Amino acid sequence: MTNILVTGGAGFIPSCLTSELVKNPDYNVVAVDNFLTGHKLKISKSEYDNFEFIEADCNNFAQMEAVFEKTKFDYVFHYAAVVGVKRTTDHPLAVLEDIEGLNNIFKLSSAAKVNRLFFSSSSEVYGEPVELPQNEQTTPLNSKLPYAIVKNMGEAYCRSYFHEFGLKYTIFRFFNTFGPKQSPDFVMSKFIRQALNNEDITIYGDGSQTRTFCYIDDNISACMTAFEEDKFINDVVNVGNDKETTILELAKLVINQTNSKSKIVFLPPLKEGDMSRRQPSTEKVRSLLGREFLPLEEGIQKVIDSPLYKELNNL
Repeated sequence: MTNILVTGGAGFIPSCLTSELVKNPDYNVVAVDNFLTGHKLKISKSEYDNFEFIEADCNNFAQMEAVFEKTKFDYVFHYAAVVGVKRTTDHPLAVLEDIEGLNNIFKLSSAAKVNRLFFSSSSEVYGEPVELPQNEQTTPLNSKLPYAIVKNMGEAYCRSYFHEFGLKYTIFRFFNTFGPKQSPDFVMSKFIRQALNNEDITIYGDGSQTRTFCYIDDNISACMTAFEEDKFINDVVNVGNDKETTILELAKLVINQTNSKSKIVFLPPLKEGDMSRRQPSTEKVRSLLGREFLPLEEGIQKVIDSPLYKELNNL
């Protein structure tokens, strides 16, 4: 039996990861979350007796030490974090508290001699792009946001613990990922909710800023392949689609697909955190995926048709 710990297990991406992991009866999966931003509806349900959820805070060493003492983990996916542009800019100190979680998880993982630690980094580490597409070997460190700083620190923890203790790692730099379980305050989820309610779709700035949108199944498939096929050990992988879409284009697309009567309303630009462009280099993630990314329109339709999305968004 392979024991796997997933932190942030009541969150969007990590809960989808655990849902995939538990399909293998040879995996014993433990997920932890403190419900700061997670939701009980997102926690994986398993038809196998190989999943356990524990309410615990990664920033609390005693709680996490108890989790590690209970189970000898072979692999750790450290995905727990305070996320969301507005949430992280409004509450920077809460973001910085995650540094304590980094220290705890890496210290405990190293002591437990886990085989590999997978760390969820972010496209935010690139800051404003100095080149496009954004390549894993180029990390300009030009973003001053606490969220980006903490993610950069997490990457530094990976390299430092490997150097000092031989703790193997893989860094996933997640670009915009969407799906039915995504929190309501992220752009895709928010636009779809507003459109289904025929409410005004609100855009910060003029909507010319670009993002690339990766459907959750593609994210999970790529990460699972990296895990199960021992790919990109002690390396960094951008996990995201490379097709740029402006926020204005996205709003129009959502309105069209939902047959909504919503109008587009422009709000003042965010003071910080809303980067002008995002586009990852995708050579590595494509090698993991082994197929084309799901088209944006199809992903949006999957969200629209999802009963869980409607339940999470009170629709």
